[in-house]
Amino acid sequence: MASFGAVGSTIRRRHPMSQSFDASRSLYAFEQDNTVIAVIEMSKAKWLIAALVPGLERQPFKKIDADAPSLLKLLQPWRDEAGQAGHTIKRSAVAYEAAGDGFWLACWLWARDIEAMPSTPPA
Repeated sequence: MASFGAVGSTIRRRHPMSQSFDASRSLYAFEQDNTVIAVIEMSKAKWLIAALVPGLERQPFKKIDADAPSLLKLLQPWRDEAGQAGHTIKRSAVAYEAAGDGFWLACWLWARDIEAMPSTPPA
């Protein structure tokens, strides 16, 4: 029995948690051989994109205008290069720090079947 709150109300737990949380067990498997991962450093005028592309020994690194369609045009050749190296790409993921109005990009990417993982900048 546990006591919570200023009044001291009591909550009885019928079933204790049977398993502890294990952050190393993802609900979705990360398959490195068929996932393109890109990270973006964003500014108002330019975006700097670095990527991990299966089958490529180099790590692509490119500066583009701050424009979502340009990002899409950049990701597609990397997917194609992975395919030529024998890696069929099933998943693309993009991570970036979304300051101010940067969350619109996540919606735009998700609508194009690209996983977007925006984060908020530190205070």
